[in-house]
Amino acid sequence: GSGDASRAVADWRLALWTLCSVLLPVLITAWCSFQRSRRQLLIRDIFRKSKHDWHYTDLFGQPSYCCVCAQHILRGAFCGCCGLRVCERCLKKADQRFLCKEIMMRGTSGAPSSMPHHWIRGNVPLCSCCMVCKQQCGTQPKLCDYRCVWCQYTVHDECMVDCLRTEDCTFGEFKDLIIPPYYLSAINQMRKEKRTSYEKVVPYCRKHWMPVIVLANTRSGNNMGEILLGEFKMLLNPVQVFDLSKIAPAKALQLCTWLPCNTVRVLVCGGDGTVGWVLDAIDEMKIKGQERYIPQVAILPLGTGNDLSNTLGWGAGYAGEVPVEQILRNVMEADGIKLDRWKVQVTNKGYYNLRKPKVFTMNNYFSIGPDALMALNFHAHREKTPSLFSSRIINKAVYFFYGTKDCLVQECKDLNKKVELELDGERIELPNLEGIIVLNIGYWGGGCRLWEGMGDEPYPLARHDDGLLEVVGVHGSFHCAQIQVKLANPVRLGQAHTVRLILKSSKMPMQVDGEPWAQGPCTVTITHKTHALMLYHSGEQTDDDDVSSLSE
Repeated sequence: GSGDASRAVADWRLALWTLCSVLLPVLITAWCSFQRSRRQLLIRDIFRKSKHDWHYTDLFGQPSYCCVCAQHILRGAFCGCCGLRVCERCLKKADQRFLCKEIMMRGTSGAPSSMPHHWIRGNVPLCSCCMVCKQQCGTQPKLCDYRCVWCQYTVHDECMVDCLRTEDCTFGEFKDLIIPPYYLSAINQMRKEKRTSYEKVVPYCRKHWMPVIVLANTRSGNNMGEILLGEFKMLLNPVQVFDLSKIAPAKALQLCTWLPCNTVRVLVCGGDGTVGWVLDAIDEMKIKGQERYIPQVAILPLGTGNDLSNTLGWGAGYAGEVPVEQILRNVMEADGIKLDRWKVQVTNKGYYNLRKPKVFTMNNYFSIGPDALMALNFHAHREKTPSLFSSRIINKAVYFFYGTKDCLVQECKDLNKKVELELDGERIELPNLEGIIVLNIGYWGGGCRLWEGMGDEPYPLARHDDGLLEVVGVHGSFHCAQIQVKLANPVRLGQAHTVRLILKSSKMPMQVDGEPWAQGPCTVTITHKTHALMLYHSGEQTDDDDVSSLSE
């Protein structure tokens, strides 16, 4: 009996130990996850209420030290505007102790025309030099040396003297692009008092001041827009940098009305579609009577198919290979030019059609035929699986697949029998074609100069500011591919100020600036709409085999 009892006790003890060994890790895991979620809630709460632009990272890209406890940290929070770096434990202290970049000076009497440096200690950029002794900063493995968040100058701990703390900030290399906080507070005060004599405010009166407004589409180019937003906020006043996924261009461009007439430059970070969206918002400014505030537009091409940016010398696609500082220098040095914008009106055929005609604004090109069909197929698949289409190479491969598939199907056959073409009111006899492309700019199809073709015939170069459209025909998608690799010329149909195209029968694919649709019998009329003021970066156009244009 006693043996059975001791065996039962041993069994119970074993069961208990087994239960403990199973429950303990579960309880520890549950407690850790509870603490982690509680910590994340606290961090999120600080982020939400803070004046800093905090972001969390699991791994800093360079050796970093907490600005509060000075410990070496691998992960933690950083401010996207002033560059503070802090560990999780010290986040609350850092948020209370350090001021972020002030976008507008508060509590100042009178109209200040200067402000002192705003120094932040530690984590200075690699390879930066001290403004006093000209030796390299940030070389010691600890929290050391200072950086001004406005002029980006750096100073050694031992070179930092009291006069530097109170000295006026010059705003550094980009002083001609930055909107100083004291300028905004002065203009704000004048607006309250209904005064409009902005000319007396510094730096309004400075000769070379050309403030820049950055409009970034964070949905373009594989997260590149998100990175650029942070980098531009560090170098400029954060009030100059807008995320187009959160604010519409029309609203962002109202900042131009606070700035001198005919001086503002806008840098659009995104694809040609984003540029079109911004140019539409600028046209709205003209309608509102804000013509004198209209900015000039530069492009930083993100994503795929950037033919407009390529035509204007900004390259075919940016992937972070050029420092943001160089991009701002390019914007400062760029020359102003005009870009024709066109109205495309599509009127459906039929006496009883009471729907309004479709109206588009065209910057790049209009087409009917194989390249529109490729765009339509590509568009349909991108809508289904957008994650697949983040790479330019994959996009090219998919386009090639649809092009070769179309060779077999020949859905656009005998286009010349289905359409009539009029250039400036004159009917054009069409040869045997499958597609017609109407061009405003030099580049087409992701980096190909379509009008010039192989360049072996003395045709005048296509211009984007002459009020003329170039009209070409193609024999099919295989012919398109041959033109792209300079093995064939397009069928040049002529140049015109007005293009009229009548689709007599059947349904055909059409596109305006990469936006495709299937269209039944109709009349398409293309007429000049307006000019856009653009910025041209000389000597940087590329064919598609040389994408790294921005760094040349």
